[in-house]
Amino acid sequence: MKNFHHKATISVLGFAALFLMTVGLVTHSGTKESAVVARPASSSYSYDRTDQRRAASFSKENQVLQKKITHLQKQIKETKEELSDYSVQPATPSKQSSQAGTNLANLDYTGQDVITVDNNQPSFSEADLSLANGAWQSYGNLDQYNRPGAANAMLNQSLMPTVKREALTVDPTGWHNKRVNGQWLYNRSHLIGYQLTGQNNNFKNLITGTRQLNDPDMLKYEDEVAAYLKQSPDHYVRYRVTPIFRGNELLARGVEMEAQAVGSDAVKFHVYIFNVQPGVTLNYNDGTSQVN
Repeated sequence: MKNFHHKATISVLGFAALFLMTVGLVTHSGTKESAVVARPASSSYSYDRTDQRRAASFSKENQVLQKKITHLQKQIKETKEELSDYSVQPATPSKQSSQAGTNLANLDYTGQDVITVDNNQPSFSEADLSLANGAWQSYGNLDQYNRPGAANAMLNQSLMPTVKREALTVDPTGWHNKRVNGQWLYNRSHLIGYQLTGQNNNFKNLITGTRQLNDPDMLKYEDEVAAYLKQSPDHYVRYRVTPIFRGNELLARGVEMEAQAVGSDAVKFHVYIFNVQPGVTLNYNDGTSQVN
């Protein structure tokens, strides 16, 4: 009985020890497992933000470059505006140069018969170029000194005369004609040439012009327009000729001529022609003259 009790005691103790070892193993295993599971939750992931920092740097550089580009564009615009006052067209036999933004009446002749105005760009608006009214012509009323104003037209073949021009009998302001070197000093100069509209003895379309003003200077541009109109009945040219007087003088200082082919640049000019004659000094107040 004693041996049995002793063996039972050993068995109980052995069982208890085995139980405790098993519990400890389970507890240890559970703890280890818990640590493995918990580790990801307690740890933090470090992102590589190198690309983001580079992108932010590029964005900042782009903003700086954009400001520089905007500044340069502004400088370019200002430079273009300054350059627009100068003609880049080569000189022609009629001694052309450019004039922009100037009161033409205040210009004095310095040896150039013809100068371009506004870089040779006519100043017609979109409405001016409209064909809503077809071909037409219009002449400004005479002022208090009987001087004509601007002559305007939408030129087309339909306006061109089919009969020969009759002799002119109208004497425009400043008409004091005489012969110089065997030729007449002055012509009765049409603002809009007869070959373009057929207007002849019309006070509103005539000025006193020197032989040089009338032919070759004005005629050169009139012929250019006429040649274009003759090419097709569908060709139209917006046309304006303005006599330029200084103050209340009776003899025009010159004429401003503008033309623009509608829907094309085949005809396009804006020029000022001085009313002068080589070897003669003109009195613009009344049209009298003195041979040099």
